[in-house]
Order: sequence, then C-alpha cells, then structure tokens
Amino acid sequence: MRKLLILLIPVILVFGCKGHGSEEVGAVSFPVVMPPAMMDSPQDRADFLAMHYWDAFTDTSRAYSMDTSLVGGVRKTELEQKFADWVSCLNIVQMPLAMKAAGNLFSKVLACEAKDSSSTIFENINELVYKYLYDPNSPFRNEDVYGVYASRLSSCDHLDSLVRERYGREARMCALNRVGTRATDFRFSDKNGRMHSLYSVKADWILLFFSNPGCQACMEIIEGLKSTDEISMMIRSGELAVLNIYIDEDIEAWRSYMPVYPKEWYNGFDPDYVIRTDELYNVRAIPSLYVLDSQKNVIMKDAVPDKVFSFFCNLVN
Repeated sequence: MRKLLILLIPVILVFGCKGHGSEEVGAVSFPVVMPPAMMDSPQDRADFLAMHYWDAFTDTSRAYSMDTSLVGGVRKTELEQKFADWVSCLNIVQMPLAMKAAGNLFSKVLACEAKDSSSTIFENINELVYKYLYDPNSPFRNEDVYGVYASRLSSCDHLDSLVRERYGREARMCALNRVGTRATDFRFSDKNGRMHSLYSVKADWILLFFSNPGCQACMEIIEGLKSTDEISMMIRSGELAVLNIYIDEDIEAWRSYMPVYPKEWYNGFDPDYVIRTDELYNVRAIPSLYVLDSQKNVIMKDAVPDKVFSFFCNLVN
C-alpha cells in the first residue's frame, strides 16, 4: 500500500487540483492550494499539502452559494474525493505532522462554523473525518490522527454535552497504545493452560493479531501470512513472532481452531477478559493488527493487512 501511495502522490499533487463540471446551480470547484513552484520533492509537496490543503476552502472571506445540497459551494461528491486525496497525503507524511494537520483542519472548520453555521462545512468535514480516519472498515483509518480531531471536538462549544462526551471517549480510546509508545503488557494462556505475557515474547518484530474463530477476514490474514515467503522466512528464523490472541469468552470455539492456527505462532486467549473489558487495547473490530518492535514499541496500530504485509516484505527485500 505504501508503494502504491508513493506512486500516486504525483498524480494527487499535479492532477488532483482539476475541478469537474458543476451540476448544481451555483456549485463551484474545490478551491485548490498548490505547493510553491520551487518545491519539487514529492515528500515536501505532501508535507505542504497536509498542512495547507484546506486553506482556500475554509477561507472565511469566501463567497459561495448557500444551497444546502452543496458544502461551502462545492458538490459533496467532489468534496469527499478531495478529502480522500488529503488523507492519502497524510499516509505518507510523518505521524507528528499528520496529527498536527488534523488539529489544523479542525481549527479551520471551526472558524467557518463560528462565522456562519449555515455553511454546513463543520458537520460535513466532521463526518468525513470519522468515515475515513476512524471507521473500522476504512482502509485509511488512523486512530492517532483521528484522536487529535476527536479531542478537539470533545471540548467544542458548538456541540451538545452528550456529543462532546462521545468524542471525549473516542479520543481517550485512540490514545491507547499510540504509535511510538510501548504497547501495554498483558498475559495470555495457551491451549495447555500455560501462562505467557506479551513482554515475555522475544523477537525482533512482533505481529499482534487479535482474531476470532470463524472470522473470514481473519482466515484471509492467516492464509496470507502462511503463503507470503518473506514473512514465513522471518517466522522460521525467529525474527518475527506472530502473537494470535482471542479476547472473547467462547474458549471451546477457540480450541476447535487449533488445527487452523500455525503451531509456530503464539496462539492464546485472554483468561482474565481484561484486554477488552479493561480497555487495554482499542479493539473495535476483529481482526485487528499491531506491529511491535523488539522493545514492544508500537510501529503500526490497528493496521490495514496490506500495509502490514508490505512492511514485512520490504524489511526482507
């Protein structure tokens, strides 16, 4: 996925600025901010757009149609495509900058709301932020980036108290096991009742895999890990440890899947039911993948499988 995004970024930066014909009366094309002409590095251009992509669209001096089928004068379909392009930029900038860009976007849409709430910019951007950065099914989801935005929403006076409370909880959950921090330790039991812990697993890399028996998406990941030569080689050498953990209560169903799980993996369940109930990890959907280094630092969090596979293949190659 990362290779694909790198290949796409020149297209986003160069061709993503062209608008489409407007169908609604008064609709305008999304107002594009271009990187300075002397900025020719794709990474520098992505960094610039991460921070300045929304400058023109959220300019409070703009005049545009107040048609409710539009958002800031722009068709909703075009706005969503532009938002997806911006998220693609966030995926190839450093995490601190991506998080800063999320806070920057919030400040801009809040200014639009403060000037004129009838523009609907605030609520529409909020919905897109959730859809792309926090929805469990989004291939662009990123809890660390979403957490910044949700934290700002949790103290926003333009929202009622219940909505602010919901965003506050989401922000707290996103703060668990952030990229760059040490993952929370936990204990787990293997099929024979022997107790282990995350921190007792020794390897250069750990793939923490929260799975369920009978989960089709989990099976696809299992088969992908088994059939990817680079990953199989890392597991055989001991460089990579796969920690396959079940966090629900039907232990008999989990035991029935022992023939499915590779014997060279760490296959276990949470005997205390604390990973979910005590919210040690923000496991919003199964499967969920984390990549940790040898010191148990979080490298990838609730990562899309394609990104995880590419990460390990790139390590080998």
